[in-house]
Amino acid sequence: MNIFGAFITVAFYTLFSLLYSRKKSPFLNPVLLSIIAIGITLKLFKISYEEYMSSAKVISFFLGPAVVSLAVPLYKQLKIIREYSREITAGVIVGGLTAILSAVYILKLFNAPEILQRSFAPKSVTTAIAMGVSEKIGGIPQLTAVLVIITGILGNAFAPELLNLLKVKDSVARGLATGVSSHGLGTARIIVEDELAGAVSGLGMALNGIFTAFILPAIIEVIV
Repeated sequence: MNIFGAFITVAFYTLFSLLYSRKKSPFLNPVLLSIIAIGITLKLFKISYEEYMSSAKVISFFLGPAVVSLAVPLYKQLKIIREYSREITAGVIVGGLTAILSAVYILKLFNAPEILQRSFAPKSVTTAIAMGVSEKIGGIPQLTAVLVIITGILGNAFAPELLNLLKVKDSVARGLATGVSSHGLGTARIIVEDELAGAVSGLGMALNGIFTAFILPAIIEVIV
């Protein structure tokens, strides 16, 4: 069994996590650096993306259980989350609409083609949902998948620092902002720093995925 892809993924992530633990800079983010290092390795050894993914299947297998495990902190923080249910609902609606409208109208400012606007609009939800929505509204699902990953990486690398800069200290607000804007990768970062924020981030990610899947097809013809 070829596990080269799994090996270099774990090796690079472990190496850069150790580096990040010594010097906590967003520019030393282990997810970001691991992706760059893996890309360079594949290029140097002329390994195709398909070969890499085939040999990294074991990691993909654990992705599902990892997402489901977000239910554990959610359950542990259920009492607090119930207390903030109205704020969380409002945050998902406002945050989800802001992510869609900001992407579309920034592209409009630069006279970007309509197909790009449709591809960018669902970039803040998880890949599987975003690709399905992109296809339904006339975007390019493959491009949307890349944008989703870039959005997640940026959230993973910079979301907590940006929230610190804006002096957002409340755990529920920090988690909601991270989950709604940068889905699973952002959640993976903030849950390490604050369990309540991580629980809310996972909930925000899930609710925003559902919200975007329903609202975006309904409004896309109005906003593009």
